Amino acid sequence: MTKKLLAETLGTFMLVFFGVGSAVLMGDKIGMLGIATAFGLSIVAAAYSLGSVSGAHLNPAVSFGFVTAGRMSVGDFISYSIAQIIGAILAAFVIMIIATGKADYSVAANGLGQNGFGEGYLGAYSLSSALIFETVATFIFVTVILGATQDGAPGAMAGLAIGLTLMAIHLVGINVTGVSVNPARSIGPALFVGGKALAQLWVFIAAPLAGGAIAGAVHAMGLTRASA
Repeated sequence: MTKKLLAETLGTFMLVFFGVGSAVLMGDKIGMLGIATAFGLSIVAAAYSLGSVSGAHLNPAVSFGFVTAGRMSVGDFISYSIAQIIGAILAAFVIMIIATGKADYSVAANGLGQNGFGEGYLGAYSLSSALIFETVATFIFVTVILGATQDGAPGAMAGLAIGLTLMAIHLVGINVTGVSVNPARSIGPALFVGGKALAQLWVFIAAPLAGGAIAGAVHAMGLTRASA
């Protein structure tokens, strides 16, 4: 288990470092398409390098989906989630340190790739829009992960399928919430930004967990599972 938890910490660090880092350090140069690509490629990298160790969940919502699908214990879910959150916090801290090396950067003024919604945040979408998007997008994401990693699926393609799905989700939703679909990814930056980011953080914990849980339950019912 120790190796699995270290892999989850490192993998989530990679996800946040590449994804959130691309938004904070290069967002004005690469735009939303570039940010979406960075998130997708980070999952591909983690899946193929660490997937054989821990399954490369990198996301409490994914792990929770595995619980409701009957493929993970609650105890392991808690351990995985703690490791994932630690990885995200470490990555957000490293990104912040790098960003502060630029003279005109400050967390208060420029942010740290935090998720959000409402007035003053990207497309200024409402709370209901944020909740719906995060729940539905996470449901789709976890459904793909459960399907791509089930017995009988073409395992060599799983990492690519999952990474491309995350990229597609970002292409749809960056302007809505910045895209979480991952409580750990949201917790990391929000802890350093504080204020509104922390006040809105519950959305990016509750909605992804709900979406992941529904995906797992649907999979357990056999509706998205390969026939024996």
